[in-house]
Amino acid sequence: MPRVRRGFKARRRRKDILKLARGYRGGRGRLFRSATEAVDRALKFAYRDRKARKRDFRKLWIIRINAAVRPFGLSYSRFMYLLKRANIAMDRKVLADLAISDPRGFAQVVELVQNKAA
Repeated sequence: MPRVRRGFKARRRRKDILKLARGYRGGRGRLFRSATEAVDRALKFAYRDRKARKRDFRKLWIIRINAAVRPFGLSYSRFMYLLKRANIAMDRKVLADLAISDPRGFAQVVELVQNKAA
């Protein structure tokens, strides 16, 4: 049986893995077997956390909106209910950004919502 020489394909595969592992400490950035394990794990976490990032930001926006409406005597859930009833279509990202960057503008939105509810 003839000897198989893997040639450039194997070299390219190893180079690609080591390129992804650049910056890893110790053997994980230099040794192919350790680098493969580290890169596989890193890619798994990256995939998982791309999904989690969306949840994390939504949580953050909710926390910020809740903190911003409390001084007006509202809770987050009550505010969102009144917002929907007033037919104001603003998403959580915009509301949270408004609460931080323009508190007066946010106060006007809250007043508008409270007046429409009354």
